[in-house]
Amino acid sequence: MSTKRYTVTSALPYANGPLHIGHIAGAYLPADIYVRYLRGKGHDVAFICGSDEHGAAITLRAKKDGVSPQEIVDKYHNINKKAFADFGIDFSIYHRTSDELHHETAQDFFKTLEDKNVFTKKTAEQFYDEENNQFLADRYISGKCPKCNAEGAYGDQCEKCGSALSPEELINPTSTLSGNTPIKKETSHWYLPMQNHEEWLKLWIEDGILNGKNHHNAKAWRSQVIGQCKSWIDGGLQARAMTRDLDWGVKVPVKDADGKVLYVWLDAPIGYISATKQWAADNGKNWEDYWKNEETELVHFIGKDNIVFHCIIFPIILKAHEGYILPTNVPANEFLNLEGKKLSTSRNWAIWLHEYLEDFKDQEDAMRYVLCATAPESKDTDFTWTDFQARNNNELVAIFGNFINRVVVLTNKYWEGVVPACNTLDAYDKEVLEKLKAFPDKIGASIEKYRFREALGELMNLARLGNKYLADTEPWKLKKTDEARTETIMNISMQISASLAVLSEPFMPFSSEKLKAILALNNVTWNDAGGIIINDNHKISPATHLFNKIEDEKIEEQLEKLKQ
Repeated sequence: MSTKRYTVTSALPYANGPLHIGHIAGAYLPADIYVRYLRGKGHDVAFICGSDEHGAAITLRAKKDGVSPQEIVDKYHNINKKAFADFGIDFSIYHRTSDELHHETAQDFFKTLEDKNVFTKKTAEQFYDEENNQFLADRYISGKCPKCNAEGAYGDQCEKCGSALSPEELINPTSTLSGNTPIKKETSHWYLPMQNHEEWLKLWIEDGILNGKNHHNAKAWRSQVIGQCKSWIDGGLQARAMTRDLDWGVKVPVKDADGKVLYVWLDAPIGYISATKQWAADNGKNWEDYWKNEETELVHFIGKDNIVFHCIIFPIILKAHEGYILPTNVPANEFLNLEGKKLSTSRNWAIWLHEYLEDFKDQEDAMRYVLCATAPESKDTDFTWTDFQARNNNELVAIFGNFINRVVVLTNKYWEGVVPACNTLDAYDKEVLEKLKAFPDKIGASIEKYRFREALGELMNLARLGNKYLADTEPWKLKKTDEARTETIMNISMQISASLAVLSEPFMPFSSEKLKAILALNNVTWNDAGGIIINDNHKISPATHLFNKIEDEKIEEQLEKLKQ
């Protein structure tokens, strides 16, 4: 099997607050499933993420809490890094944009673009808060959204409808610092004339063609990604300021730029590159293989609110710099809602990841399973605690866990944990083994198309196949009358269990590890699944529950917590 090199990125979360399940379902769990699958197939993968520690969202939080921006980013970088690790999101590196290496990388990038005359410098009027004597970054301005009329939209985005905005578009803008109506005042900035790039962007996004050659399969991109990019390009791209009047961020590395920093959406995506540099240095790799080699596939996992930045602004910057690869796919997810309402950090309408991990000890995979099963891949979806409980109890416990438990308990009861021989196969056995053989490719094909819900459904179908096989053959009834037949049935059931241990790893790594320990499986990979993994006379361990039932009281507690 030929192996490939991949650079997989997940959107850098702002280090201004903790992570909630909407973040996880959007950009982190799907990326982790994809990466674990690729690694299982033997591919070379750099899985890159880190804290986005600049921009107005950070300084706003610092002002609100009465502390320095550095204290805010240090606090939430550590909370989020730990929550990701505890939830099994297995990044190659979790870096941070406050790191010196990132500042150097981002400044070098800016200087190269400036030397190539990619930017235009111009003076324009921007919103200014007279009471605080400062220019207002996009996040320091709020008003009514011109698209959906929601109040409280920010100068860069409406969180209600997800539209990207500019401060000038807001209706009745006010300063979030003072609550006053800001005035307009002149300031100079470096602009990216995005309109100069429309032609090649359109070809690249709609047809997958770059520099006159096939770059990627445009039909493999999600319709909402293509649709959002098309509406931006068809509406005519505008020049966008790539610098800001702020004292927190990457300083603009040219003359006459005092008090100016890089716009966070120029700075943050370059964070993927600086993080890769750090990871490569730590692991004896060449970072350029992952960003400058055309054999490498670059894939960005994001939420739909970040589409324009990853499909238009960052590609323009990479191409204008020259020498960098562009993404072959940007599988952006829609939004996850909670109990019928939009997740909101400001209103505390969220399930915080670090709190879930405290409240549901050793049940990381229950949440991973439900977030994947209900992933907002093509439309917004809704997470409810009752659905979470039902899926855990009726699917993980009753289907997957029940099958494994029966196989392991019977093998220990009948043969003291020694796997029996596979004797004569009848037509049904052959049919089941044939079906088993097809599952790795079926699940893998769905993962490769970024259809993670579909892939998880197939994994559960394998557990269903095992349950049906046991129910149909009833080995517990045959044990006294036909030992050889019982041995064959249990051997085949054991092969299904072993494949489940391997194929569940991208989705539920904790349960996969537990199951591999029960079955005493070592060094098995994706490529072994579907075949005969366990030999006769292999010794397994006693049964332990893979999944635990979640009681009503636990769910009522969580529903009460949301009301607080």
